[in-house]
Amino acid sequence: MAGEARAGEKIVRFDVAATSVFVVSAVAAAVIFDGAAMTIAAVIALLLFFIGIAAFLWAFWNAVQRSRGEQVAVTQLYLLTGGVAPKRVRNTMWLALSVQCVVGLGTAIARPNASNGSPGNSLALGVLVPILGFGLNGLWAAFHGHYQDRLSDNDQLHRQE
Repeated sequence: MAGEARAGEKIVRFDVAATSVFVVSAVAAAVIFDGAAMTIAAVIALLLFFIGIAAFLWAFWNAVQRSRGEQVAVTQLYLLTGGVAPKRVRNTMWLALSVQCVVGLGTAIARPNASNGSPGNSLALGVLVPILGFGLNGLWAAFHGHYQDRLSDNDQLHRQE
């Protein structure tokens, strides 16, 4: 049980660390607004987005496997609702997801044009980063979440009688 708790904690710590790296790179790129800072922020945003996609799909795959014996809801999986996660884990991961959303949108809105004045710039890629938060929420819940057991067909028949 202690090893399982540590494995779940690694996901939470990675979420917080990755969110911190994203915040620093995106805010620095929005403030400095030059080619190098914007390139670094874009690379970090894309990397986190692709990690998020992989985590999202891995979580879904494992949740489907668990759903054969347990009742797994999508909201429990990706939003950690319904008591699937301890309050500390849920609040930490919700905070990381919220920060990803606010910083991604905020930096994209703060600098809507590229440095040469043309519309759009690399800071807009920050709006993709919340996929990381959803993916890591799902990964945590798929491996460490607590769900109700699925009722067998016989149990369901007895409940209906």
